[in-house]
Amino acid sequence: MKTIAGYIVLTCKFHREGKQWVGENEELGVSSFGSSFEDANESLKELVVLHLNTLERLGERDRVFAENHIKVRSVKPKNPVSLNISAQSDHFVTPCVYPIQTRELQVA
Repeated sequence: MKTIAGYIVLTCKFHREGKQWVGENEELGVSSFGSSFEDANESLKELVVLHLNTLERLGERDRVFAENHIKVRSVKPKNPVSLNISAQSDHFVTPCVYPIQTRELQVA
């Protein structure tokens, strides 16, 4: 069983490259793409969750969080930061909130 241990706020950046939208998360060093902004956003969310789960499974989450100054918050932020839109209409930077889960040990 997993329980929520807290929340993290990561920076999600999006921009167009030709006909594709690219989504990037600098804190974790991952990126994805999609044919629309919505597709790129959803793809990036899924990728970040997979990456976080892998870090937890490998026991590397705390180290990566410390190296990248990722703070675990005990309460989900209601409005972490407003959406920033650059001068170019196809560049977006927004905060993304992710729950951090831990495995609860089962006692036999």
